[in-house]
Amino acid sequence: MAEARCDDRPLVFADLVRWFEVGAKPASDWRVGAEHEKFVFRLKDHAPVPYEPQGIRALLDGLTRFGWKPVLEGEHVIALERGKANVSLEPGGQFELSGAPLETMHDICEETGGHLQEVKTVADELGIGFLGLGFAPTWRRAEIPVMPKGRYGIMRRYMPKVGGLGLDMMFRTCTVQANLDFGSESDMAAKFRTSLALQPIATALFANSPFIEGKPSGLLSARANVWTDTDPDRTGMLDFVFRDGFGFETYARYALDVPMYFVKREGKYIDVAGRSFRDFMDGALPELPGQRPTLKDWADHTTTIFPEVRLKQYLEMRGADSGPWSRLCALPALWTGVFYDSAALAAAWDLCKAWDIDDHERLRADVARLGLKAQVGGRSVQDVAKDVVAIAAAGLKRRQRLSGGLVDESGYLAELEEIADTGITPAERLLELYHTRWGGDASRAFEDFAY
Repeated sequence: MAEARCDDRPLVFADLVRWFEVGAKPASDWRVGAEHEKFVFRLKDHAPVPYEPQGIRALLDGLTRFGWKPVLEGEHVIALERGKANVSLEPGGQFELSGAPLETMHDICEETGGHLQEVKTVADELGIGFLGLGFAPTWRRAEIPVMPKGRYGIMRRYMPKVGGLGLDMMFRTCTVQANLDFGSESDMAAKFRTSLALQPIATALFANSPFIEGKPSGLLSARANVWTDTDPDRTGMLDFVFRDGFGFETYARYALDVPMYFVKREGKYIDVAGRSFRDFMDGALPELPGQRPTLKDWADHTTTIFPEVRLKQYLEMRGADSGPWSRLCALPALWTGVFYDSAALAAAWDLCKAWDIDDHERLRADVARLGLKAQVGGRSVQDVAKDVVAIAAAGLKRRQRLSGGLVDESGYLAELEEIADTGITPAERLLELYHTRWGGDASRAFEDFAY
């Protein structure tokens, strides 16, 4: 969280910019945070799991035996905390681990594996399973239970006003993400530009959601496609990131103009969806007359912005479908290899620096349908992906973060190397199973790919 101000004066724009600036850290303090979501389903019939009875609430309660502390909203447990890690509850009951900031990929894989063991221990007692795909393969939106979290009610009412697929984003998608640090404003800008341009390459490598309501959708990443029609005010490829002079102030001005969802006061969410944070700073919100925001309000507001790369007090990579255990560590490994080695970051930027904003927008849409067969800058995405993975592997090798067995971190990219080399996305392998061994039954994913 940003440094506290020493006075009670109203926030000014410089305070908002400063909130981003204080995220900068020396390279010796750089860490990686890994996040992943998974669908929760009943083992007996593959149905989504309600909050109660014997559902998500019982799962959260059961995890407290492992030292997790419950986070309450009213009488409902809506998250768990343990140290700097937390387990959070997504709108349709998707279960998310937001891991602690850790130094190595070995640490991240140990954390992720331990989490999956814990949730499986409790879930087995409840007849519950977990599935890592980017989009629920069989469920209709109407059958997915709504979780009792105040901000989700506000979002659910607002989403249909601004896009056609926002409710699908909320209830039928799962992602894997990585959070990485920056050392300065210029370092942030270089990392933001490079990763935003290359985010569709990650989307293609991790494409793992070809089904909608039990049938092939014509998409390889239904999750990525959802983001193209969720809310244009808060999503997309952010052309200003690629312009000269981009920095903390530029992003703060953008965030200031993204419509708000809510303000939280005394533990309750106040619906201000569509209102202006600028008006809030002037004390002119009709719902909170005369009240002005705190830095906590600004921090909350930044979490409601959903571009492919998001700036908070670190950079958040948001372009990948969730998947099996073996790929949950690959996503943070990919971006760590690119971000935390200067030669790798420069080489990655060389791959994409000639692309213009039309290339970025077209590629974002194309990879959802075509995966590694899409084209950009006269090259196939497969060829670019091979280069990106090789650059990341070299960066990880140079980092020399060794496990107890003296193995570096590049091995976590092995599955991505195979995907890039073959040009076959995980989604295409799912489609092959659907048309052969599964006999046209997409629900088999709940059996063959459960954690």
